[in-house]
Amino acid sequence: MTTLAPSRGRRSPADLFARLPYWLIVAVLIGIFMLWEILTDADYRIIFNAVSRGIGVTIYVCIVAYVFAVLTGLLLGLMRMSTNRVIREVSTFYIEIVRGVPMLVILYYVAFVGAPVIVDVINWGGLQLTTLGIPQLGTPLAEFSIRRLDFTSRAILALVIGYSAFIAEIFRAGIESIERGQMEAARSLGMSYWQAMRFVILPQAVRRVLPPLGNDFVAMLKDSALVSVLGVPDITQMGKVYAAGTFKFFETYNVVAFLYLVMTVALSLVVRWIEQRMPSGNER
Repeated sequence: MTTLAPSRGRRSPADLFARLPYWLIVAVLIGIFMLWEILTDADYRIIFNAVSRGIGVTIYVCIVAYVFAVLTGLLLGLMRMSTNRVIREVSTFYIEIVRGVPMLVILYYVAFVGAPVIVDVINWGGLQLTTLGIPQLGTPLAEFSIRRLDFTSRAILALVIGYSAFIAEIFRAGIESIERGQMEAARSLGMSYWQAMRFVILPQAVRRVLPPLGNDFVAMLKDSALVSVLGVPDITQMGKVYAAGTFKFFETYNVVAFLYLVMTVALSLVVRWIEQRMPSGNER
């Protein structure tokens, strides 16, 4: 008697429902409820229109800061693995110190301590260029004022400084996870250390660190709410201003939390989707 093998390509609706993550179902239900409130309640609709003006600033700050944090983190990660002790110690000092300071403190320090120092350095460089007979470049730099360095730029710089230290450790772990024999094989073929790192090690390491890098982007999106303490008009700041003027704190921060929830859950699902499709370490 022959038996038919069960079909692997089709699943019953009950199986699909059983595989659904319950946390996601609850999150979707909360999102639907909040969306219904925004669409049907006049107060929520007005609050949403006011707060949503900060979405563009939030996304802009996150993307720009994350791109520069990844580049800086990659450089720091390579420096920490350098055979030169001075370079290695400098990068390790930066990483350990920055990781031990809260992000809010870094924001304040960069905005009110670091920014004036940066402007002084720019002014000094402009004076030097003017002295050397290049007033076309020196004069604008010498006259550069602190007011031209807005708080959005300072917030981005602070996020880059803070997150580059964590991303450096991600890259370092990813590079060290590659078998040492691959570096030795590349060097035996005549490649220099940096050629082997560029063409052999880094492409594999980047594929392995993509999921944690995605998680860091989600974390930066949430931490970007801290830039509101500098008056940057992001989602949190717009909500703070509206709530202070209307005293509707409950409704306002419901909308703020809803907007962050939508963005972070969507990004988390994208990161999980990428992670599930990444080849395992045993695949060639």
